[in-house]
Amino acid sequence: MDDAGADGRHAGGASGDEEAIDPPEAFRESAAVADPDVYDSFAADWPDAWRAAADLLEWDRYPETVLDDDDPPFYEWFPDGRLNAAANCLDRHLADRRNQLAIRWFGKRGERRSYTYADLHREVNAAAAGLRELGVGEGDVVTIYLPMIPELPVAMLACARIGAPHNVVFAGLSAEALATRIDAADSAYLITCDGYYRREDAFNQKSRADNARIRADADLEATVVVDRLGDALETPLAADEHDYGSLVDAHEGETVEPVARDATDLLFVMYTSGTTGRPKGVEHATGGYLAHVAWTTRNVLDVRPDDTYWCAADIGWITGHSYGVYGPLATGTTTVLYEGSPDYPDRDRVWDLIERNAVSVFYTSPTAIRSFMKWGAEYPAAHDLSSIRLLGTVGESITPKAWRWYREHVGGGDAPVVDTWWQTETGAIALATLPGVTPMKPGKVGPPLPGIDARVVDRDGDPVEPGETGYLAIASPWPGMLRGLREGEERYRREYWVEGEDGWRYRTGDGASVDEDGYVTILGRVDDVINVRAHRFNTAELESVIVAVDGVTEAAVVGDDDGGVVAYVTTRGDVDPDPDLREAIAAEVAGVVAEVARPDRIVFTPELPKTRSGKIMRRLLEDIARGEEFGDVSALRNPEVVGEIESTVRRE
Repeated sequence: MDDAGADGRHAGGASGDEEAIDPPEAFRESAAVADPDVYDSFAADWPDAWRAAADLLEWDRYPETVLDDDDPPFYEWFPDGRLNAAANCLDRHLADRRNQLAIRWFGKRGERRSYTYADLHREVNAAAAGLRELGVGEGDVVTIYLPMIPELPVAMLACARIGAPHNVVFAGLSAEALATRIDAADSAYLITCDGYYRREDAFNQKSRADNARIRADADLEATVVVDRLGDALETPLAADEHDYGSLVDAHEGETVEPVARDATDLLFVMYTSGTTGRPKGVEHATGGYLAHVAWTTRNVLDVRPDDTYWCAADIGWITGHSYGVYGPLATGTTTVLYEGSPDYPDRDRVWDLIERNAVSVFYTSPTAIRSFMKWGAEYPAAHDLSSIRLLGTVGESITPKAWRWYREHVGGGDAPVVDTWWQTETGAIALATLPGVTPMKPGKVGPPLPGIDARVVDRDGDPVEPGETGYLAIASPWPGMLRGLREGEERYRREYWVEGEDGWRYRTGDGASVDEDGYVTILGRVDDVINVRAHRFNTAELESVIVAVDGVTEAAVVGDDDGGVVAYVTTRGDVDPDPDLREAIAAEVAGVVAEVARPDRIVFTPELPKTRSGKIMRRLLEDIARGEEFGDVSALRNPEVVGEIESTVRRE
């Protein structure tokens, strides 16, 4: 393959040999999938085996064809089927669970709202009728710029109901980023809010949206504004702006017939970073995406209707789309939405919510888990977490240390931990253990799911030997895959696909290794490499060694102007970052990876700068290490830490 980065070295840290841990027998007996033959049956009957995913949905016209692969890499799943995503998340559940809670929402200031499936159905219908009155029709893209409030999933489902694709933009992004995404998505409608709370402070979201409207080339036909702050912020509306509450009230009690969409029709577009720096508009089709998300919610996360399930990701990112909204609601379960940060107002907020709501399945990121570790095990220990029967992780790879801490202190020592790998582009989980079938290996995401042909290959596309690093690729299509890019077919091919002698394969952009049992360890983006005195090292490889040092909870490695290594390190709350720890970290890197990789500088910091989705901003840390100016930090969830880090680097 033509990516740069992985170079055949053995990976360290998280990729070391780990003991396999079988699922608890009690869990296996009731798991959604408990038959190990599922892998063989999918392989023998591929792609028709994916009909099992389609059968989890309700179709207006059931698909006779599972996969149309006549024009690779432009694959179409269930191409002759017709369905509506909102109807699958709401209408079909009303007969059996209209009074069951669909959403439990908790706001930053202690507010609570609950929606039964009947409640949610009513509000989605009213919102859909309001949007239709404003001129939104089938195929019109609606941009949604909202924080984690119930109106966000309502707006998504209202758009889906009338056949209007949605373009959700994370609420923390800047006006410039919003304007770019409005234009790129060809969107004529915007749903936003007056503002939201950032800890104790009210933040003016409407002002940012107004600035985006000025910067955007598009002339928006209508803007809908949700009143989140009430009397805390007066927000006058222009003639083409409409109050969400008034719009919904005006259509209360109306029923909007769900618009049947072709399975290949666009459900939503989501923008993600591109290799050229320009955001990519990833498009997901209605049928394949929803089927894959429903199948994995049920069979990988083992979610069922009687669960109270919490995916802690922001809905502004793909994890929140797939496993905060569409997956759980298509499955008919109760999903928890939380607007606040995990340490506000106290560091036991997450555990308090789990205890009070008897959350049974909890899905969060390794970034959050490392924060929990740093704060201390006394916080989860102070709460009754016995309701939890399964834990999941999503995001960057999780270290064995964090995996074990999570299982021991949150999962009671025996709950299965399902580590999952997937991307905005894959739409749904692609690699993970099946909790009722496959043993777990701490630090290893697991094998590909049944029906997913994922491989770790070298530059030429040939499989690497066990333990060697390579590139993670997917060699055949899968239902949740992106249907294309908003920027056109040429960029779609260039960004993701390579044609070899054995056909087309999808380039994930991630480095990985695989063991003798087929378990994959994700090493991070292959472009996340640093040049150290003419040697190339994957940042994840170095960071995994650092976090294995006792007392360290998190690390980020960048290069400086002199070709040296700068390591930014956070420690557990009870650990003093003294010279001895500094030397222990340097010695561990030198001993496990190479002497040439020994960090030239180790900067201790209470936090690392992260986006709202939990990604460490390494480019910003690189700018600080090199003494360069850095740009806008407003998209960070902790922008205040940047100045602290910069001051520390200058002092040292």
